[in-house]
Amino acid sequence: MTGKIITMGEIILRLSPPNNQRLLQSDTLNMDFGGAEANVSVLLGNLGVDNYMISKLPGNDMGKRAIRFLKSNNVNTRYIIEEGDRLGLYYFEKGAASRNAKVIYDRKDSAMANTKKGDFDFNEIFKGAEWFHISGITPMLSEGCYNITKEAIMVAKQNNVKISVDLNYRSLLGTYGEFKVIMKEIIKDANLCFGWIEEEKIEDYSPLEYDGIIDYKYFEKVFTYMKEEFNVKNVVTTLRENHSTTKNSLISLGYDGEKIITSKKYTFDLIDRVGAGDAFAGGVLYELLNKSNLEKAINFGLASSVLKHSILGDSSILQSEDEIYKVMEQQGFGILR
Repeated sequence: MTGKIITMGEIILRLSPPNNQRLLQSDTLNMDFGGAEANVSVLLGNLGVDNYMISKLPGNDMGKRAIRFLKSNNVNTRYIIEEGDRLGLYYFEKGAASRNAKVIYDRKDSAMANTKKGDFDFNEIFKGAEWFHISGITPMLSEGCYNITKEAIMVAKQNNVKISVDLNYRSLLGTYGEFKVIMKEIIKDANLCFGWIEEEKIEDYSPLEYDGIIDYKYFEKVFTYMKEEFNVKNVVTTLRENHSTTKNSLISLGYDGEKIITSKKYTFDLIDRVGAGDAFAGGVLYELLNKSNLEKAINFGLASSVLKHSILGDSSILQSEDEIYKVMEQQGFGILR
């Protein structure tokens, strides 16, 4: 495998009550590290990909602990600046039975949120890189993060680096209208986009309404809009059926600018779905880096996502790609082991 992948985003600390307890009742919180782009980097690192993460962390013990976590999963931290006072964090309460999961963010004024233009030498960073991956969360963190996102994408394009954007939206960071304004600029000419932005007149469908029947006419509209309006080369997404808090189904779609490709569908039990979308993104990027076609990429990415549901924590801690291929070979299963 040649080339390298660069990701950029915030590394955050996750604090979770053990044993399905609620935040209101637990005296103990388990600690884990994650973040949309960090999760992608960890998966790629565990698959043997040469990958680097751009970020900023406080130069204290918690920042160093986060860096140690990334290094232990084969993520190159050369472009992480140790500066600032705060590590962003969130509290995660796992859903159970009739109770939904709950997330409480505490990331205001984090080291990454205080990033400013000029902090990173993007011309140096993107030398020899093949892909640059970023999520919709990063430019929404602060004005500084928005500015460095634009700068990074501009320099990446100048260095002929392919752009991958995951349209993650977090309502606590701003309205969907604000998100669309920012992301329409970010996804322009992207080689790969995870998720989609609707044309304003298309308001008749939500991915949360997916019940096992794919509305191909709708996706043909939105994917064509992404191609014609923003010159996005490829669009991929997952669709989820929530049978219960512990049983889901997943399927993925890919659009190569001409046709829609549908993956295999999985129904499975789960223990932790946080980071599953990032596992999908990392799996797709892994196969594209290996020069696979889009159909193989979305099937590998989806199997990677399904496997993540069996792993506690935000990130995909894997032994090798063989674990993902074993998922692809299975016809049916309960909890993956």
